[in-house]
Amino acid sequence: MSLLQIWQAPEGAVGQDDFEVSARIHGEDWQPLFVYEAKVDMHNVRQASMTYFDMEGTVEVRVVSRKGLVHQAVIRPLSKQIPFEVDGAAVTFRLNEPCKLSIEVNGDRFGNLHLFANPLEKEPPEPDAPNVLFLKPAIHRMPDIDRLANSPLQPGGVEPNVIYFGPGMHYLEETIFRIPSGKTVYIAGGAIVVGSLVCDRVHDVTICGRGILYLSDFHRFSAFRGVRITFSHHITVEGIVLLDPPHYSIYIGKSEHIQIRNFKSFSTRGWSDGIDMMASSHIEIEDVFLRTSDDCIAIYGSRWDYRGDAGFISVRDSVLWADVAHALNVGGHGDYQRGDLIQNIQISNIDILEHHEPQPNYWGAMNINVGDNNTVSNVSYEDIRVEDFELGQLVDIRVVWNEKYNPVPGKRVENVTFRNVSYNGKNENKNRIYGFDQERFVGGITFINLRINGELILNAEEGKFDINEHAHDIQFRHEA
Repeated sequence: MSLLQIWQAPEGAVGQDDFEVSARIHGEDWQPLFVYEAKVDMHNVRQASMTYFDMEGTVEVRVVSRKGLVHQAVIRPLSKQIPFEVDGAAVTFRLNEPCKLSIEVNGDRFGNLHLFANPLEKEPPEPDAPNVLFLKPAIHRMPDIDRLANSPLQPGGVEPNVIYFGPGMHYLEETIFRIPSGKTVYIAGGAIVVGSLVCDRVHDVTICGRGILYLSDFHRFSAFRGVRITFSHHITVEGIVLLDPPHYSIYIGKSEHIQIRNFKSFSTRGWSDGIDMMASSHIEIEDVFLRTSDDCIAIYGSRWDYRGDAGFISVRDSVLWADVAHALNVGGHGDYQRGDLIQNIQISNIDILEHHEPQPNYWGAMNINVGDNNTVSNVSYEDIRVEDFELGQLVDIRVVWNEKYNPVPGKRVENVTFRNVSYNGKNENKNRIYGFDQERFVGGITFINLRINGELILNAEEGKFDINEHAHDIQFRHEA
């Protein structure tokens, strides 16, 4: 049995008219989807498109270009191998499972359509349940929400543990909503919340739904994040879309046991990374789509008020699109006096769709640059597919002294494995593996089944790797 769930966009939502999109179960009527504006690319901010729905089984999708006839089309990630048909200005295809796609016509990678086919929600809250504080579209004062969320809604009733933003436009008067422990913030499909969600010194909080967080109207130097998680534990973020935050999409500082699933984000401002972690551990990131104008994912030790080591972090089953900087970045910040240990990182089943960085010092779709006396150890990249990108290099592993950020160089990088990594692209810039000096070295880097443009790479020269005298035990091999 196939199921399709769509939502009407609220009045006031910012749309994009480059595409007309509809979906259906085979044999049923086409259902139109609202197409939202999704700004992309800090280098030259442009208005791309985004739409989404929930599905189970098989769903048919029709995308009509309002710019005219489609002469050429591509659906990425290419690894999905989704067949499609072109008829005039229409591209039609069938989805047999949830996925996150970029539909690009006539070679336009920046005026594209992002289509998110979510799985059906599991047991979403009922808006009229006695434990639910249902919020209608409005300008919300935080004291009012706090008062209602911390007292029974009915005489003799229970204190609500779900704060439910119903379909429509919601504006947080103070911009920031500080979520108490034990609460679920649910943003329904068809809801847009203008503001930032904060988990500070709390635990057991869930942020979920099928709605949108919208921060595009705030200035870059307001530095609002989509979701900020600091000094907290057991926090879940799931299902929502974030549009154009001035700073990080999800910011994690000195926190642990964090789960992020099916999160989608777009950004265009400087320092608008995707998911950044400082001195945090036991982080699970799964099934996310990040198109950001700085690092998609960054893993650091100490920074600012957040002190300590980092580790036990997994990133899997995701799509990363770095319009600026790195798709995956590890090791740059730490406690330069004692040095932090950043360890036990597993990155698997990732599609990297773009890496574009004008500054050579920040090249590397997969980057480990270690500063501040840090040690990075036990990192695994497995089943990574990198598509042709505009500007940068595939791999950059270095112990560095970046004087802009690091008072001292890093300590070392050790025990890093790349297994079943493929890159189909120009590979014009050398992939760097550099230690800093004899004591601050890189050691134990292994490439297993690395393929560049289909060719198995069995030595540094074939892969265009530059390895200096302070990098040791660098291996390239094939395994069945």
